[in-house]
Amino acid sequence: MMQAFDLIVVGGGPAGCSAAITAARGGARVLLLEKAQLPRHKVCGEFISPEAVTLLADLFRSTESLFLLRNAHRISRARMFVDENLIEAPVEPAGASITRYDLDLGLFRAAASANVDARMGTTVDDVRRHNGDFDVVTSEGVCRARAVINASGRWSNLKRRPGLNGPRWIGIKAHYREAAPPDSVDLYFFDGGYCGVQALGPDTINACAMVRADVGTTLDAVFAQHEHLAQRSRGWEPLIPQVSTAPLLFHRPLLSEDGVVNAGDAAGFVDPFVGDGISIALHSGAMAADSLRSYWRGEAPLAQALDRYGELYRQNLRPVFRRAALLRWILSLPRTVRAPMLNIMRSSRVARMVVERTRAL
Repeated sequence: MMQAFDLIVVGGGPAGCSAAITAARGGARVLLLEKAQLPRHKVCGEFISPEAVTLLADLFRSTESLFLLRNAHRISRARMFVDENLIEAPVEPAGASITRYDLDLGLFRAAASANVDARMGTTVDDVRRHNGDFDVVTSEGVCRARAVINASGRWSNLKRRPGLNGPRWIGIKAHYREAAPPDSVDLYFFDGGYCGVQALGPDTINACAMVRADVGTTLDAVFAQHEHLAQRSRGWEPLIPQVSTAPLLFHRPLLSEDGVVNAGDAAGFVDPFVGDGISIALHSGAMAADSLRSYWRGEAPLAQALDRYGELYRQNLRPVFRRAALLRWILSLPRTVRAPMLNIMRSSRVARMVVERTRAL
Protein backbone atom coordinates (compact mmCIF):
# COMPACT_ATOMS: atom_id res chain seq x y z
CA MET A 1 0.00 0.00 0.00
CA MET A 2 1.08 3.57 -0.66
CA GLN A 3 2.40 5.20 2.51
CA ALA A 4 0.50 8.34 3.55
CA PHE A 5 1.73 11.24 5.66
CA ASP A 6 0.50 14.61 6.85
CA LEU A 7 3.72 16.23 5.61
CA ILE A 8 6.62 15.21 3.39
CA VAL A 9 9.77 17.34 3.62
CA VAL A 10 12.25 17.16 0.75
CA GLY A 11 15.79 17.97 1.87
CA GLY A 12 17.47 17.10 5.16
CA GLY A 13 19.49 20.27 5.75
CA PRO A 14 18.75 22.92 8.40
CA ALA A 15 15.50 24.13 6.77
CA GLY A 16 14.14 20.63 6.15
CA CYS A 17 15.01 19.27 9.58
CA SER A 18 13.61 22.36 11.30
CA ALA A 19 10.33 21.92 9.39
CA ALA A 20 10.16 18.17 10.09
CA ILE A 21 10.85 18.49 13.82
CA THR A 22 8.40 21.38 14.24
CA ALA A 23 5.65 19.51 12.39
CA ALA A 24 6.21 16.23 14.24
CA ARG A 25 6.05 17.98 17.60
CA GLY A 26 2.74 19.45 16.44
CA GLY A 27 1.33 15.97 16.00
CA ALA A 28 1.95 15.44 12.26
CA ARG A 29 3.03 12.21 10.59
CA VAL A 30 6.20 13.39 8.83
CA LEU A 31 8.47 11.87 6.19
CA LEU A 32 11.88 13.55 5.73
CA LEU A 33 13.82 12.68 2.58
CA GLU A 34 17.52 13.50 2.05
CA LYS A 35 19.28 12.44 -1.16
CA ALA A 36 22.81 12.46 0.34
CA GLN A 37 24.40 10.24 2.94
CA LEU A 38 25.23 12.29 6.03
CA PRO A 39 27.60 13.52 7.30
CA ARG A 40 29.24 15.44 4.47
CA HIS A 41 31.01 18.75 4.05
CA LYS A 42 29.08 21.56 2.36
CA VAL A 43 29.98 25.08 1.28
CA CYS A 44 28.83 27.30 4.14
CA GLY A 45 30.17 29.99 6.45
CA GLU A 46 29.16 27.72 9.36
CA PHE A 47 28.13 30.69 11.52
CA ILE A 48 25.14 30.27 13.81
CA SER A 49 23.86 33.78 14.49
CA PRO A 50 22.54 34.67 17.97
CA GLU A 51 18.97 34.63 16.64
CA ALA A 52 19.42 31.02 15.53
CA VAL A 53 21.06 29.70 18.71
CA THR A 54 17.81 29.69 20.70
CA LEU A 55 15.85 27.95 17.94
CA LEU A 56 18.61 25.41 17.40
CA ALA A 57 18.68 24.62 21.12
CA ASP A 58 14.93 23.98 20.98
CA LEU A 59 15.27 21.72 17.92
CA PHE A 60 18.04 19.76 19.67
CA ARG A 61 15.94 19.58 22.86
CA SER A 62 16.48 16.42 24.93
CA THR A 63 18.62 14.75 22.26
CA GLU A 64 22.29 13.79 22.09
CA SER A 65 22.73 16.49 19.40
CA LEU A 66 22.47 19.20 22.07
CA PHE A 67 26.16 18.72 22.89
CA LEU A 68 27.03 20.30 19.51
CA LEU A 69 25.60 23.61 20.67
CA ARG A 70 26.93 23.35 24.21
CA ASN A 71 30.46 22.70 22.94
CA ALA A 72 30.35 25.12 19.99
CA HIS A 73 33.08 27.74 19.67
CA ARG A 74 31.63 31.20 20.39
CA ILE A 75 31.97 34.18 18.06
CA SER A 76 31.83 37.53 19.83
CA ARG A 77 32.93 39.99 17.12
CA ALA A 78 32.40 40.74 13.44
CA ARG A 79 35.17 42.42 11.44
CA MET A 80 35.05 43.69 7.84
CA PHE A 81 38.25 44.46 5.94
CA VAL A 82 37.32 46.73 3.01
CA ASP A 83 39.98 48.70 1.13
CA GLU A 84 42.09 50.18 3.95
CA ASN A 85 39.17 50.18 6.38
CA LEU A 86 38.60 47.91 9.35
CA ILE A 87 34.96 47.94 10.44
CA GLU A 88 34.40 46.14 13.74
CA ALA A 89 31.32 45.46 15.84
CA PRO A 90 30.42 43.14 18.74
CA VAL A 91 28.14 40.16 18.20
CA GLU A 92 25.84 40.25 21.24
CA PRO A 93 24.90 37.76 22.43
CA ALA A 94 27.69 35.70 20.92
CA GLY A 95 27.12 33.54 17.86
CA ALA A 96 28.43 29.99 17.46
CA SER A 97 30.51 27.96 15.01
CA ILE A 98 29.30 24.48 14.07
CA THR A 99 30.48 22.72 10.94
CA ARG A 100 27.83 21.61 8.47
CA TYR A 101 29.44 18.17 8.70
CA ASP A 102 28.25 18.01 12.33
CA LEU A 103 25.20 20.28 12.18
CA ASP A 104 23.30 18.50 9.42
CA LEU A 105 23.81 15.05 10.94
CA GLY A 106 22.88 16.37 14.38
CA LEU A 107 19.65 17.88 13.07
CA PHE A 108 18.81 14.73 11.10
CA ARG A 109 19.24 12.61 14.23
CA ALA A 110 17.13 15.09 16.22
CA ALA A 111 14.40 14.69 13.60
CA ALA A 112 14.49 10.91 13.97
CA SER A 113 14.27 11.36 17.76
CA ALA A 114 11.12 13.46 17.22
CA ASN A 115 9.43 10.46 15.56
CA VAL A 116 10.04 11.72 12.02
CA ASP A 117 10.42 8.99 9.42
CA ALA A 118 13.86 10.25 8.33
CA ARG A 119 15.50 8.60 5.30
CA MET A 120 18.89 9.26 3.72
CA GLY A 121 19.92 8.30 0.20
CA THR A 122 16.44 8.88 -1.18
CA THR A 123 15.98 11.14 -4.20
CA VAL A 124 12.74 12.89 -5.12
CA ASP A 125 12.00 13.03 -8.85
CA ASP A 126 8.61 14.71 -8.91
CA VAL A 127 5.69 16.02 -6.87
CA ARG A 128 2.17 15.68 -8.35
CA ARG A 129 -1.21 16.91 -7.17
CA HIS A 130 -3.75 14.15 -6.51
CA ASN A 131 -7.30 15.06 -5.46
CA GLY A 132 -6.09 17.82 -3.19
CA ASP A 133 -3.17 15.79 -1.80
CA PHE A 134 0.37 15.33 -3.16
CA ASP A 135 2.03 12.26 -4.61
CA VAL A 136 5.81 12.40 -4.10
CA VAL A 137 7.73 10.23 -6.58
CA THR A 138 10.96 8.98 -4.98
CA SER A 139 13.69 6.46 -5.74
CA GLU A 140 11.93 4.13 -3.28
CA GLY A 141 8.45 4.50 -4.74
CA VAL A 142 5.51 6.89 -4.42
CA CYS A 143 4.32 8.38 -1.12
CA ARG A 144 1.27 10.55 -0.51
CA ALA A 145 0.97 13.60 1.75
CA ARG A 146 -1.48 16.32 2.68
CA ALA A 147 1.32 18.90 2.32
CA VAL A 148 4.88 19.11 0.95
CA ILE A 149 7.77 21.38 1.95
CA ASN A 150 10.62 21.71 -0.53
CA ALA A 151 13.87 22.38 1.35
CA SER A 152 16.19 20.86 -1.22
CA GLY A 153 18.30 23.93 -1.92
CA ARG A 154 18.93 26.59 -4.56
CA TRP A 155 19.00 24.19 -7.49
CA SER A 156 16.06 22.06 -6.54
CA ASN A 157 14.53 20.09 -9.39
CA LEU A 158 11.12 20.76 -7.81
CA LYS A 159 10.93 24.47 -8.66
CA ARG A 160 11.44 26.89 -11.51
CA ARG A 161 15.04 27.91 -11.90
CA PRO A 162 16.08 31.54 -12.34
CA GLY A 163 17.99 32.61 -15.42
CA LEU A 164 21.78 32.52 -15.64
CA ASN A 165 22.30 36.09 -16.83
CA GLY A 166 25.16 38.15 -15.44
CA PRO A 167 28.53 37.16 -13.91
CA ARG A 168 29.07 33.60 -12.68
CA TRP A 169 29.61 33.45 -8.92
CA ILE A 170 30.97 30.37 -7.15
CA GLY A 171 31.30 29.33 -3.51
CA ILE A 172 34.46 27.68 -2.14
CA LYS A 173 35.22 26.35 1.36
CA ALA A 174 37.90 24.50 3.31
CA HIS A 175 39.04 24.06 6.90
CA TYR A 176 42.56 24.97 8.02
CA ARG A 177 44.69 24.78 11.11
CA GLU A 178 45.63 28.19 12.50
CA ALA A 179 47.28 28.84 15.85
CA ALA A 180 45.04 30.81 18.22
CA PRO A 181 42.53 32.31 15.76
CA PRO A 182 40.55 35.33 16.98
CA ASP A 183 37.00 34.86 18.32
CA SER A 184 35.59 36.84 15.40
CA VAL A 185 34.05 36.32 12.01
CA ASP A 186 36.37 38.17 9.59
CA LEU A 187 35.20 39.27 6.14
CA TYR A 188 37.83 40.23 3.58
CA PHE A 189 36.37 42.10 0.59
CA PHE A 190 38.06 42.59 -2.77
CA ASP A 191 37.02 43.38 -6.32
CA GLY A 192 35.08 40.36 -7.51
CA GLY A 193 34.23 38.74 -4.20
CA TYR A 194 34.98 38.25 -0.54
CA CYS A 195 36.25 35.59 1.87
CA GLY A 196 34.94 34.90 5.36
CA VAL A 197 37.19 33.39 8.03
CA GLN A 198 36.10 32.28 11.50
CA ALA A 199 37.29 30.00 14.25
CA LEU A 200 35.75 26.55 14.61
CA GLY A 201 37.84 25.80 17.69
CA PRO A 202 41.04 26.84 19.44
CA ASP A 203 43.24 25.96 16.45
CA THR A 204 40.83 25.39 13.54
CA ILE A 205 39.21 27.82 11.12
CA ASN A 206 36.72 27.76 8.28
CA ALA A 207 37.52 29.82 5.17
CA CYS A 208 34.56 30.28 2.85
CA ALA A 209 34.55 32.54 -0.21
CA MET A 210 32.06 33.84 -2.73
CA VAL A 211 33.93 34.92 -5.83
CA ARG A 212 33.41 35.59 -9.52
CA ALA A 213 34.71 32.65 -11.53
CA ASP A 214 36.97 34.93 -13.58
CA VAL A 215 38.69 36.12 -10.38
CA GLY A 216 39.51 32.70 -8.93
CA THR A 217 38.32 29.13 -8.64
CA THR A 218 40.56 28.02 -5.74
CA LEU A 219 40.99 29.36 -2.22
CA ASP A 220 44.68 30.02 -2.85
CA ALA A 221 43.66 32.34 -5.68
CA VAL A 222 41.09 33.98 -3.40
CA PHE A 223 43.59 34.55 -0.58
CA ALA A 224 45.88 36.36 -3.00
CA GLN A 225 43.18 38.96 -3.73
CA HIS A 226 43.51 40.65 -0.32
CA GLU A 227 46.84 41.73 1.16
CA HIS A 228 45.95 41.08 4.80
CA LEU A 229 44.31 37.72 4.01
CA ALA A 230 47.30 36.63 1.92
CA GLN A 231 49.62 37.39 4.81
CA ARG A 232 47.38 35.70 7.39
CA SER A 233 46.93 32.52 5.35
CA ARG A 234 50.62 31.81 4.72
CA GLY A 235 50.91 29.55 7.75
CA TRP A 236 47.61 27.74 7.37
CA GLU A 237 47.59 23.93 7.19
CA PRO A 238 44.71 22.40 5.14
CA LEU A 239 42.54 19.97 7.11
CA ILE A 240 39.91 18.95 4.53
CA PRO A 241 39.83 19.03 0.72
CA GLN A 242 38.35 22.16 -0.82
CA VAL A 243 34.63 21.91 -1.65
CA SER A 244 32.80 24.22 -4.04
CA THR A 245 29.37 25.00 -5.44
CA ALA A 246 28.18 26.97 -8.48
CA PRO A 247 26.51 29.04 -9.65
CA LEU A 248 25.34 31.32 -6.85
CA LEU A 249 22.31 33.36 -7.89
CA PHE A 250 20.26 35.94 -6.02
CA HIS A 251 16.57 36.49 -6.69
CA ARG A 252 13.41 37.49 -4.90
CA PRO A 253 12.17 34.75 -2.55
CA LEU A 254 9.71 32.33 -4.17
CA LEU A 255 7.72 30.92 -1.25
CA SER A 256 5.52 28.35 -2.99
CA GLU A 257 4.79 26.76 -6.35
CA ASP A 258 1.70 24.73 -7.20
CA GLY A 259 0.90 24.33 -3.51
CA VAL A 260 4.40 23.12 -2.54
CA VAL A 261 6.00 25.33 0.12
CA ASN A 262 9.63 26.41 -0.37
CA ALA A 263 11.92 26.87 2.63
CA GLY A 264 15.60 27.67 3.12
CA ASP A 265 17.62 28.28 -0.05
CA ALA A 266 14.79 26.77 -2.11
CA ALA A 267 12.78 29.87 -1.19
CA GLY A 268 15.54 32.45 -1.51
CA PHE A 269 19.34 32.67 -1.30
CA VAL A 270 20.55 35.56 0.88
CA ASP A 271 24.00 37.05 0.26
CA PRO A 272 26.22 34.84 2.46
CA PHE A 273 28.40 37.64 3.84
CA VAL A 274 25.63 38.76 6.23
CA GLY A 275 26.06 35.44 8.06
CA ASP A 276 22.37 34.70 8.47
CA GLY A 277 21.88 31.87 5.97
CA ILE A 278 21.60 29.08 8.55
CA SER A 279 19.31 31.23 10.70
CA ILE A 280 17.01 31.95 7.75
CA ALA A 281 16.94 28.24 6.89
CA LEU A 282 16.04 27.18 10.43
CA HIS A 283 13.40 29.87 10.90
CA SER A 284 11.82 29.46 7.46
CA GLY A 285 11.48 25.71 7.99
CA ALA A 286 9.80 26.21 11.35
CA MET A 287 7.52 28.94 9.93
CA ALA A 288 6.50 26.74 7.02
CA ALA A 289 5.58 23.84 9.31
CA ASP A 290 3.69 26.08 11.73
CA SER A 291 1.76 27.70 8.89
CA LEU A 292 0.72 24.35 7.40
CA ARG A 293 -0.49 22.86 10.68
CA SER A 294 -4.02 24.22 10.31
CA TYR A 295 -4.21 22.73 6.80
CA TRP A 296 -3.21 19.14 7.57
CA ARG A 297 -5.52 19.25 10.58
CA GLY A 298 -8.38 20.19 8.25
CA GLU A 299 -8.98 23.52 9.98
CA ALA A 300 -8.12 25.82 7.03
CA PRO A 301 -7.65 25.59 3.24
CA LEU A 302 -4.16 25.29 1.78
CA ALA A 303 -4.35 28.79 0.27
CA GLN A 304 -4.84 30.28 3.74
CA ALA A 305 -1.87 28.36 5.11
CA LEU A 306 0.32 29.58 2.23
CA ASP A 307 -0.78 33.16 2.87
CA ARG A 308 0.14 32.80 6.52
CA TYR A 309 3.62 31.54 5.62
CA GLY A 310 4.08 34.44 3.19
CA GLU A 311 3.07 36.91 5.86
CA LEU A 312 5.52 35.50 8.42
CA TYR A 313 8.34 35.30 5.89
CA ARG A 314 7.87 38.88 4.65
CA GLN A 315 7.64 40.24 8.17
CA ASN A 316 10.58 38.38 9.72
CA LEU A 317 12.96 37.30 6.96
CA ARG A 318 12.43 39.40 3.83
CA PRO A 319 14.02 42.54 5.36
CA VAL A 320 17.36 40.69 5.61
CA PHE A 321 17.39 40.21 1.82
CA ARG A 322 16.73 43.92 1.21
CA ARG A 323 19.38 45.11 3.66
CA ALA A 324 21.94 42.60 2.37
CA ALA A 325 21.33 43.84 -1.18
CA LEU A 326 21.80 47.45 -0.04
CA LEU A 327 25.07 46.65 1.73
CA ARG A 328 26.30 44.67 -1.25
CA TRP A 329 25.47 47.65 -3.50
CA ILE A 330 27.51 49.98 -1.29
CA LEU A 331 30.48 47.60 -1.39
CA SER A 332 30.26 47.34 -5.19
CA LEU A 333 30.52 51.11 -5.74
CA PRO A 334 33.77 52.59 -7.06
CA ARG A 335 36.32 53.00 -4.30
CA THR A 336 36.18 56.80 -4.34
CA VAL A 337 32.39 56.74 -4.00
CA ARG A 338 32.14 54.12 -1.26
CA ALA A 339 34.99 55.58 0.82
CA PRO A 340 32.82 58.19 2.63
CA MET A 341 30.17 55.56 3.41
CA LEU A 342 32.75 53.14 4.77
CA ASN A 343 34.25 55.92 6.87
CA ILE A 344 30.84 56.41 8.50
CA MET A 345 30.52 52.67 9.08
CA ARG A 346 33.79 52.69 11.03
CA SER A 347 31.89 54.32 13.87
CA SER A 348 31.24 51.63 16.50
CA ARG A 349 27.65 52.76 16.80
CA VAL A 350 27.00 52.52 13.05
CA ALA A 351 28.89 49.22 12.74
CA ARG A 352 26.80 47.72 15.53
CA MET A 353 23.61 48.88 13.78
CA VAL A 354 24.75 47.30 10.48
CA VAL A 355 25.33 43.95 12.21
CA GLU A 356 21.98 44.10 14.00
CA ARG A 357 20.01 45.19 10.92
CA THR A 358 21.24 42.25 8.83
CA ARG A 359 19.89 39.72 11.33
CA ALA A 360 16.64 37.82 10.90
CA LEU A 361 13.81 38.31 13.40
